[in-house]
Amino acid sequence: MQYASRAVISNQTGPHEDVGRRVARALEHPLRKPLADHNRRAFEQADQWLQSQAAPLILDAGCGVGLSTRRLAQRFPEHAVIGVDRSADRLGRDHGAVPDNACLVRADLVDFWRLALDAGWAPQRHFLLYPNPYPKAAHLKMRWHGHPVLPALLALGGHLDLRSNWSIYVQEFAQAVAQVTGQSAHIACHDPHDDYLTPFEAKYARSGQTLWRLTVALESR
Repeated sequence: MQYASRAVISNQTGPHEDVGRRVARALEHPLRKPLADHNRRAFEQADQWLQSQAAPLILDAGCGVGLSTRRLAQRFPEHAVIGVDRSADRLGRDHGAVPDNACLVRADLVDFWRLALDAGWAPQRHFLLYPNPYPKAAHLKMRWHGHPVLPALLALGGHLDLRSNWSIYVQEFAQAVAQVTGQSAHIACHDPHDDYLTPFEAKYARSGQTLWRLTVALESR
């Protein structure tokens, strides 16, 4: 079988020169965007479920169709795994039963991360698996490290695991982590060895693309 997923095409040849400015702005001007009621309700339900589990939290941010959430729940049976995605269509696709130690939540991450921080959540592990790279230079503000929610994302703490098929995205994120936390993230090529967490990971790997992984142990704040 042939796989033909295209590599990321961008007008950037290296990290964006405005990453530092965007991050500084996010630190100086905390996000004040009003929280949507449906995101509040979704978070409250997730929080109730988490309390009922009485287990360490793993947060699967932008979980898509929820396969990664299911697989993480199987890999970490002693943890409570919450997968969050804003798309009802993606979350509603049939990929089998959700394990008892997993929960899928429809919510916007910009609100969900802030609600989680306010509620004192401290995930032991936090996954960002193949986020939309928004590869055009003009779209830096749409990447998580260029978004004003970044300080809240990082303040949740835990072992952060970011994966991408675009090295520039990972380099920029590492720069942002260092600027916000003073910590150095580890970047390396990632070989899943056919043990894929997401459909994107499988597609990119089978197409011969290099996969990149950033990891950093963050302190919760």
